[in-house]
Amino acid sequence: MPLPPSPWAFDPDRWPDDDCVAVGADLAPGTILEAYRCGAFPMPHEGELLWWSPTRRGVLVPADLRVSRSLARSVRRFTVTVDESFAEVVDACADPSRPGSWIDADIRDAYVRLHELGWAHSIETRTSDGSLVGGLYGLSIGALFAGESMFHHATDASKVALVELARRVGDEGLIDTQWSTPHLASLGVTEWSREVYLDRIAALVDASPPAGWD
Repeated sequence: MPLPPSPWAFDPDRWPDDDCVAVGADLAPGTILEAYRCGAFPMPHEGELLWWSPTRRGVLVPADLRVSRSLARSVRRFTVTVDESFAEVVDACADPSRPGSWIDADIRDAYVRLHELGWAHSIETRTSDGSLVGGLYGLSIGALFAGESMFHHATDASKVALVELARRVGDEGLIDTQWSTPHLASLGVTEWSREVYLDRIAALVDASPPAGWD
């Protein structure tokens, strides 16, 4: 769904050589989408709305996802659904007992609104009885999927959601993980410089979205 343009400007040419590149603005749908198109994303800290564009960006090329034998067995053991429990996935990711929890009520409401508008999606991992035990959510902008957060309440449940995400994004797309970690690196996530990342997404954000979200 087309959105009104944001009154805020995100200009990478003016960003500092630091992961945090801006402070303030708002969480209107148009503002968030404009930020992602320019390579930034919101993440509050100590009550202040900050915008980030890591100098070393974590990215996953779907074809590079590493699926071990044990993960392949987990894929067969669980069931995945898409966009059936978006708010529940966000709430699980926002659990304040999780280390480094940063998703506050404003972020939650903003992404639920983007989901209602068709921009934000979730992948849910479920047991055979339908219980939600893992998942992830993020934004789909053209051929770019900007991952926001993931969670698991069962072994490999978040990884299973990532396998499904890679399948849906497809070979022509890219998954943005914001930063890389040793855990993500073990799954195939690599780091690009900010310059390389911005250059690569320039065409992706204007490409046709993958059929996997239809």
